[in-house]
Amino acid sequence: MTQRLVVIGNGMAGARTVEEILARGGGDQFTITMFGDEPYGNYNRIMLSNVLAGVEDEAGIFLNDLSWYTDNGITLHAGVRIERIDRFAKMVYATDGTATPYDKLIIATGSSAFVPPITGIHRPGRGYHQGVFVFRTLDDTRAMIRYAREHERAVVIGGGLLGLEAARGLQNHLSHVTLLHAMGHLMNTQLNERAGRTLQATVEEKLGIEVVVDAMTTEILGKHQVTGVKLKDGRVIPCDVVVVAAGIRPNTQVAADSGLVVERGIVVDDQMRAQDEDDIYVVGECAQHRGALYGLVAPLWDQAKVLADHLTGTDPQAEYHGSQIATKLKVAGVDVASMGLQEPAHPDDELLEFAEPKKGVYQNVVIRDGRLVGATLVGDARKAAFLMQAFDRGLALPEQRAELLFDLGGPSGEVSVEDMPDDEQVCNCNGVSKGAICATVQSGCKTVTGVMDKTRAGKGCGTCKGLVQKIVEWAADGQVEEDPAASWYVPGVPMPKPELMAAIRQYELKSVSSVFAMLVPGGAEDAKSKMGLASLLKMMWGDEYVDERDARFINDRVHANIQRDGTFSVVPQMKGGVTTPAQLKRIAEVAEKHDVPMVKLTGGQRIDLLGVPKEKLPQIWAELDMPSGYAYGKSFRTVKTCVGSDFCRFGVGDSTALGIAIEERYQGIEGPGKMKLAVTGCPRNCAEAYVKDLGVVAIDGGKWEIYIGGAAGAHVRKGDLLATVDSADEVITLTGRFLQYYRENANWLERTYAFVPRIGIDRVRAIVVDDSDGIAADLDAAMAKSVAAYRDPWKERAEPATPGQFRTSLPLIVLPQVPVREGVS
Repeated sequence: MTQRLVVIGNGMAGARTVEEILARGGGDQFTITMFGDEPYGNYNRIMLSNVLAGVEDEAGIFLNDLSWYTDNGITLHAGVRIERIDRFAKMVYATDGTATPYDKLIIATGSSAFVPPITGIHRPGRGYHQGVFVFRTLDDTRAMIRYAREHERAVVIGGGLLGLEAARGLQNHLSHVTLLHAMGHLMNTQLNERAGRTLQATVEEKLGIEVVVDAMTTEILGKHQVTGVKLKDGRVIPCDVVVVAAGIRPNTQVAADSGLVVERGIVVDDQMRAQDEDDIYVVGECAQHRGALYGLVAPLWDQAKVLADHLTGTDPQAEYHGSQIATKLKVAGVDVASMGLQEPAHPDDELLEFAEPKKGVYQNVVIRDGRLVGATLVGDARKAAFLMQAFDRGLALPEQRAELLFDLGGPSGEVSVEDMPDDEQVCNCNGVSKGAICATVQSGCKTVTGVMDKTRAGKGCGTCKGLVQKIVEWAADGQVEEDPAASWYVPGVPMPKPELMAAIRQYELKSVSSVFAMLVPGGAEDAKSKMGLASLLKMMWGDEYVDERDARFINDRVHANIQRDGTFSVVPQMKGGVTTPAQLKRIAEVAEKHDVPMVKLTGGQRIDLLGVPKEKLPQIWAELDMPSGYAYGKSFRTVKTCVGSDFCRFGVGDSTALGIAIEERYQGIEGPGKMKLAVTGCPRNCAEAYVKDLGVVAIDGGKWEIYIGGAAGAHVRKGDLLATVDSADEVITLTGRFLQYYRENANWLERTYAFVPRIGIDRVRAIVVDDSDGIAADLDAAMAKSVAAYRDPWKERAEPATPGQFRTSLPLIVLPQVPVREGVS
């Protein structure tokens, strides 16, 4: 008979512990129920800084998508918080009113952002002051990105790892970033003063981030939104965005309220059992073990293994004895490694120190009784691997101590893969050892990306990718295979896009299920591939495409954009940003009638009704009686226009009429990625045409310039000039032809700002404008077929595909709106 295992917390520590339990056969021993505050599967919190910086898509940071929980028989209550534990009745009580019994309980509540007591940081009853953010969750990151795009100057409070990463990421969205740190030097917990000042110089000179140390923030300024911050010494720093990254605090409230022993964290023994409890365990940042709290992931992995060994009986005597903290990572793009002591702490300690400030390099090692007890590396971390081994394992040190930092015939700056023990940890972010990588290779996986996918090595901060590759090459005895999946259009169908399209045409495959049945060995369906296939098939077949509901994601099933709270946004079409008093009145009446929480003007010159429950969507569409604005799919979205020549004294072309004509013709067509367009009536560019997927600019002489591959989001890129034409008709023709070429040749989720540079503007121009390959007529015909197949999806309101299509079910679990890759609280 299985025992009931309840896990409070679905972050990196909680989910990793469950993974370790399952790996030991715990799926047969336990019926597992998990509760998580956030409405998602488990994601890698370390990678949020990359999402903020725009170098990683949200989809890439998820460790376990929601199907993983189902596949492993785990009941996940996403977005549900536990508010009380009854230790005597062995029950947990959730905020949604449910009560769940347990035989064994794991508390993995992680930590929350620490917010210092700063005057004006909160608004009574309304959370943080407008423009103030913390940096802890995916929702925090999303909110920062949205807000920062419309502002100019940010202040980041906190000069630790998180604050530096936040400052670096915000540089992609704002023109000026200032980092404030209350202590005398950056990363004072990990670095000594000289190392911290070296890091500061690099951050200021090479990255352009203004750093102010000894800066105690006392007040947030601004009545309705942030206008600046005031320091203890009276200085005022102007800004319109404030990000608080001043550290973390363990989430212990539910444990304290339930009578568990809590000091700084929830007190545990060496088997991660809560003090004075038999069946309650604690793991992660909320656990206090032998007086210590850990905020890095490597100790969390060690705790998870011990707890899994104990619970499953794999090793009932397994014990956790604490962790030595050694870490190597990139901090705002600067190599940093830190372990043990920052400086000598005993009169007999040896110190070896090297500094080259002009190059941003500082290094030291601290030795006691012939053993390495500390090391700090900033700007040059090539010796980190050997130093971390020496620190962790007490390796013998060279007599010439300088060999620890320099290659003088002593140990190499790189660890020999062959000499590494199997239990040596390679990926600190995901707790992957050399032995685990080798075992994966020996099981038959001999591609680097395949090994990384299976083990997650290299899926965190990424600093270990080079070492992972070397281990794979060594374990495969040099017989590393090229990863065939790298060229596949979608992960579940083993074909590049041209071959896939040819096979689809050859066999006339007009549904997603038929593609899997014909082209995948065994007909195995892959959920992550369905959305990409559905888009491709719609593009290829138009109205001959056979729609299957399970091939759609939630946005496409209900034709609205899901929000963080499970409600939806409704964005009706306003062609070219033009509306009428009657439309405005209708929108206002609908919003008022249905108590829509927010009515918002979008960047695409439309009106967004936010907070609409799913069951109200058909009624709202009917009462609006306007076409869909496609604010939710991988499709043609909108055409932004300026006033143009009809009213503007600078206008030289009728941008409004042309924008409306383009939107009317190409509305809603599917694509590998979303497509945003703009038409502007003169080079003053009020419609921001230069930074759109396709932008049209009127110039003197009645001519139009067409630009492609622009972007103004996390990536900023001015589009390339495709052509200069004489008429609006030519603009419409070349627009359709380019979009069709993009649709047929781009990778899934590849936006035009990546596609155009990959193909090359000269090559695109030759095909689309000059018809060098003789396919212009085919492209035009294919686009015309798609245009003819257009149907307003909001007409589905008349006949729901299933009786429950617009029915709300509980608990609501929100999926990320892009395919999730497997890649930590």
